[in-house]
Amino acid sequence: MRKRGKKYTEALAKVEKSKVYSKEEAIKLVKETSTSSFDGSVEVAMRLNLDTKKADQQLRGAIVLPKGTGKTKKVLVIAKGDKANQAKEAGADYVGDVDMLEKIEKENWFDFDTMIATPDMMPLLGKLGKVLGPKGLMPNPKTGTVTLDVAKAVNEVKAGRVEYRTDSFGNIHGVIGKVSFSEEDLLANLDAFVSHIIKLRPASVKGDYVKNISVSSTMGPGIKVENSFDK
Repeated sequence: MRKRGKKYTEALAKVEKSKVYSKEEAIKLVKETSTSSFDGSVEVAMRLNLDTKKADQQLRGAIVLPKGTGKTKKVLVIAKGDKANQAKEAGADYVGDVDMLEKIEKENWFDFDTMIATPDMMPLLGKLGKVLGPKGLMPNPKTGTVTLDVAKAVNEVKAGRVEYRTDSFGNIHGVIGKVSFSEEDLLANLDAFVSHIIKLRPASVKGDYVKNISVSSTMGPGIKVENSFDK
């Protein structure tokens, strides 16, 4: 069993293991229990009653958080002509087509956080699937990263867009800000993220949809949150 450090042990002591906190209490506590020396991220984890073997119960998408994520993301847009110009005007960090794909393939270049592509460029991206897929960088229509409206996509990523997808156990994770955020801003982002996921409840789900919700900071303990979001 991994031995925890003194800071983590002290932080853990502040959290009642069996208690389910109100969202306001949980956000306050997540800031108090941050143990990292840097400005850590705050993450929400939702355990959902989903059978991910069923296609309609595999959730994947993206949401723009009202208060952003606190992280500046570098955006690469794969497009030609007018769409390339629109991407540049919207503030994309890198724009190109074959030249950028060759740079990734030949130079193992990954100095970007999100890749956006127009539909016509997807056939060219196919051969890079094995490289981009495991890194979570492959554009996908479900997350809005394969689109003709490249300007909107770039603006959303820059504004604080968070992608999510269920793992094989039906869990969804998402970053909702930084420890340095105010409680009000973290709460606004938490509300937006959880409410969004709740609205996506597949019609085929029987019984309770949300099994539990927890928040945590980077290297901090998990804090259970009561589900008062869909009330």
